[in-house]
Amino acid sequence: METVNIKELNERIQRESAFVDIMTLEMSKVIVGQKQLVESLLIGLLANGHILLEGVPGLAKTLAIRTLASVVDAKFSRIQFTPDLLPADLIGTLIYSQRTEEFQVKKGPVFANFILADEINRSPAKVQSALLEAMQERQVTIGEHTFPLPEPFLVLATQNPIEQEGTYPLPEAQVDRFMLKVIVDYPKKDEEKLIIRMNNTGEFPTAAQVLKPADIRKAREVVREVYMDEKIERYIVDLVYATRNPGDYNLPDLKPLIAYGSSPRASISLAIASKAYAFIRRRGYVIPEDVRAVAYEVLRHRIGLTYEAEAENIVTENIITSIINAVEVP
Repeated sequence: METVNIKELNERIQRESAFVDIMTLEMSKVIVGQKQLVESLLIGLLANGHILLEGVPGLAKTLAIRTLASVVDAKFSRIQFTPDLLPADLIGTLIYSQRTEEFQVKKGPVFANFILADEINRSPAKVQSALLEAMQERQVTIGEHTFPLPEPFLVLATQNPIEQEGTYPLPEAQVDRFMLKVIVDYPKKDEEKLIIRMNNTGEFPTAAQVLKPADIRKAREVVREVYMDEKIERYIVDLVYATRNPGDYNLPDLKPLIAYGSSPRASISLAIASKAYAFIRRRGYVIPEDVRAVAYEVLRHRIGLTYEAEAENIVTENIITSIINAVEVP
């Protein structure tokens, strides 16, 4: 009975996920290379999770989300985080109207489908927490009124890893709200040559609109139906547990390097991101490779390192690799 269901589900998901190839094709017209970034954007969109991007300036982070918004026919807002930004600049405020002699709500730029929070670590905690309430609750309170945010609602926050002067590092509790942390790397040589050529000729292709927000909402429901076996669930829990108690998985060397392990949010994110990855791969069931494919982006910002690890130049990627190699694959 189970196999028949899987077969039906597989066929259905192959039909339902046909738009993924069209979306990827449209985005690749505008964004040269950066396959990993485009794929992560799609996972975040389908899994209903926010993304933290880290990369030096000039790597098409803004262009990527703007292109995604144009492909989905959605509203896009870019908010530049600066030290003097106020929560009202983000969520909106009450303005007194002399004509009606009462306060009226003026909504801020956070009321959009896709938000680019540029250099999020440049603003003080007050502003960051205003954005994080919007991310977590998917609603905003202005005065006495609470307003739901539009669906889909995806926050892409960027931070620059090289310039730390005058920044406010995101607290661990805030970073945990991001489903994925994506490290954006430099383009390859041939990709960079193509970027130069496009800029020299001044011919910039544009992405066509291929989806409506309603299509994304429907796709998210289908993603949740992707079949996940109990063995895969156990594998996800083992990976997350190994970040907390590495000794239980024959990794005693990691214990002095980890200050704290991943929260249950990591398990939830790993499960739903694996389903989204399987959906992108046009498959109706999750396999261990799907979990491993998203593990780095889900876990890298959820493991705290000790001073000892930093002194030895150990990064969270090294720890995740050790865990993936040690935990038994179902």
